[in-house]
Amino acid sequence: MRRPECGKLSLSSGTGLFVTFEGGEGAGKSTQIRRLAEALKGEGHDVLVTREPGGSPGAEAVRHVLLSGAAEPFGTRMEAILFAAARNDHVEEVIRPALTSGKIVLCDRFMDSSRVYQGITGNLDPDFVEMLQRVAINGVMPDCTLILDIPAKVGLERAQKRSASDGPDRFEKERLETHEKRREAFLDIAAREPERCHVVDAMQTEEAIAAEILAIVKRLMSPADALGCRKPPIMSEVHYE
Repeated sequence: MRRPECGKLSLSSGTGLFVTFEGGEGAGKSTQIRRLAEALKGEGHDVLVTREPGGSPGAEAVRHVLLSGAAEPFGTRMEAILFAAARNDHVEEVIRPALTSGKIVLCDRFMDSSRVYQGITGNLDPDFVEMLQRVAINGVMPDCTLILDIPAKVGLERAQKRSASDGPDRFEKERLETHEKRREAFLDIAAREPERCHVVDAMQTEEAIAAEILAIVKRLMSPADALGCRKPPIMSEVHYE
């Protein structure tokens, strides 16, 4: 389902638009997804907001196992398989149907997180991780990946404030050096795939980040879609809440 690299996508043709958000803990992905969804729906676009791990009933069940740490005794390899299983269910049950109907899909994390978290800092064979991703996504590639870049220490401080009431998840508890390694890994992916990936400085103000992201996404659309000429404003759909 990878689109031709022609620069502009016509949403009215039923191909949809798939945008993923990546980056370390505390980079502000959820906030920026919400802002982008609001901006796009205000222009009349049909928007679906989703996340990983999770996004579909089956994948949400796996999410609890993964983030709670219950899968850790089985090792990193089995954990990567669980992530892939959750992603495949998410793709086939939610993402692919939404794209086929012409929706804009905004996803909080996708395949690049597996490359970084399980592949780079999980010390798994990159070929094994890539094989899992090919099976999991089954041809559904993001049209655009926005990598929100922030120093690991700053991101962790933000994440800790955010999760003060619920407590940090298992990834937020890891060492600073691990988070720094992940930051470099995301930047390396962006350098290797510049047509798909866009690095956004997450140290800017929330408003400046949102404006930059909206401009990037609009550049992917056909002129009519970018002007919001498709239909009257509608509500965005948040699939996991």
